[in-house]
Amino acid sequence: MIKKAITVAALSAVMMSGAAHSASRDYISIVGSSTVYPFATVVAEQFGRKTQFKTPKVESTGSGGGLKLFCSGIGVQHPDVTNASRRIKKSEQEKCAANGINDIIEVKVGYDGIVMANSKKAEQFNLELRDIFLALAKQVPGPDGKLIDNPYKTWKDVNPALPNVKIEVLGPPPTSGTRDAFVELAMEGGAKKFADLKKLRGSKDADEIKGLMAKMGIPESAFNKKGKKVFKAVAHAIREDGGFIEAGENDNLIVQKLDANPVALGIFGYSFLEQNSDKVHGSLISGQEPTFEAISSGDYPVSRALFFYVKKAHVGKVPGIDGYLAEFTSEQAWGDEGYLSDKGLIPMPATERAEFASAAKNLIPMAKLK
Repeated sequence: MIKKAITVAALSAVMMSGAAHSASRDYISIVGSSTVYPFATVVAEQFGRKTQFKTPKVESTGSGGGLKLFCSGIGVQHPDVTNASRRIKKSEQEKCAANGINDIIEVKVGYDGIVMANSKKAEQFNLELRDIFLALAKQVPGPDGKLIDNPYKTWKDVNPALPNVKIEVLGPPPTSGTRDAFVELAMEGGAKKFADLKKLRGSKDADEIKGLMAKMGIPESAFNKKGKKVFKAVAHAIREDGGFIEAGENDNLIVQKLDANPVALGIFGYSFLEQNSDKVHGSLISGQEPTFEAISSGDYPVSRALFFYVKKAHVGKVPGIDGYLAEFTSEQAWGDEGYLSDKGLIPMPATERAEFASAAKNLIPMAKLK
């Protein structure tokens, strides 16, 4: 009996040791934005070569998908870092807090433009924000001002100056930060070109809002909502009749499809345009070509900031996180002449880089969003 008890105890110790080993992780786990993915991957490779730590594992899950995984909890079964091509939302920060993640370090990486590109085998497009909204919105203003299901089949239908080719746009899914930024910057920008929608967005007068909604044929059930909220619902709703095709989170796959289908356009980050400039060219938007200079100056109208988020609770528990932060926020990485600019990242001004580098170095958590 004593021998049997010793054997059971020894077996239990081995099992507990195995469980403890399986519960540990000796590499950094990074998820999130497909746009930030190539930058994070290059930094991870540099970090792996320069240090004694393992190269971090970077996965492209989309901004929304990455934040969902990131906010699920603390512990090695959850990611340490998530990339995002938009800022974390208040609701996501609250979900993190509900799962015990109260100290999140926010690092702005730099800037990026969202391009609408097509194959170099076809003519380069010259689009206005109004054209983009009319081509891709689920509902658009009709001749009498009422919203109607999108009737446009070709780009020439949208604007006589555009090519007479079928509207076929390959773009990211709703979980993508690129999609979030595209609807906010391009679709909202186009919707504001229509007087009634612009008034609806800015009005705070209940009678005016109700009158505008009635004029546009918006159901009475929406009358109790704020004008800005109804405006966003119209501007963000993308057509589902084949004019817009969800092509997943793999931007490289979109580029391949554009090369095979010259009449289609694709939506993705500037860095992918830069890396595939031999195959595709970016459309002009409001007269601005998507170039490094136009995006960094703010002249290109569809540009946004890029971020990543780190769990402070994982620093010191998972080896190498502080070193990865130091590498990413070094001038040789994200500086004006850094290796990330060669990959298409638009660097922040030096003062802004210094601010976020300090937050990363000192592990300063971001403030609670309002």
